[in-house]
Amino acid sequence: MRHELRLGEWIVTSDNSGGIGEKPLDFVKAPDKVTAKFAARVALLEQWAAQSEPEAVLLHNFSGEAQWNRYVEGIEELLFEAGIKNIQLTGSSETNVETLQSAIGVTMLGKRQREENSEPLKWFVYGMPLVGKDVLEKKEQLADIKKINEARLNRLVERLWPVGSKGIAKEAELLFGKQITPVADVDVHASAGPSTCVLIGVREENTEALKGHFGIHIYPLHH
Repeated sequence: MRHELRLGEWIVTSDNSGGIGEKPLDFVKAPDKVTAKFAARVALLEQWAAQSEPEAVLLHNFSGEAQWNRYVEGIEELLFEAGIKNIQLTGSSETNVETLQSAIGVTMLGKRQREENSEPLKWFVYGMPLVGKDVLEKKEQLADIKKINEARLNRLVERLWPVGSKGIAKEAELLFGKQITPVADVDVHASAGPSTCVLIGVREENTEALKGHFGIHIYPLHH
């Protein structure tokens, strides 16, 4: 279990973003489409971490009516890249008060499809921890959402754990209940922002296939 809410067969996950967008007082300047795409990315990875497949998306738009279509475009682009179809999307916009900074929230609702694998797994870090402008300028270091989904559906990856602002070391401690050995070439204490990297658990016999599937930015994790 990570940060999801379980309501019977339903899994609810969410993420939000503030001060990131196209408004003059935003701290990080980024296209609104990209802001929504990365907020949805976190909620989607949380769904997969709970062994759930999303069925609906709720968009909470505090930025204004003009931003709605751009936010929707970003979310739809993420779902397309992940290979996910037939997702319902709705939500609401703040239109009574004009805000000075961008702010959105994305909630996903899905249904759990399988139980977590309880057998011993080999764990890896996929992707690099990035935050702020680096997310936009170093896209080649991001964990590829399509490759992750393919690996899940093919059972190449048994478990998934997104990494956020607390960094790899903290998330690994939550996952394993103990500290990890430092990972070569990766700052395990750096923020991974909108889950630019993930922890993935695989069966030992699949470790070589894992490296072939993901290619670069895949690092063994020892705990």
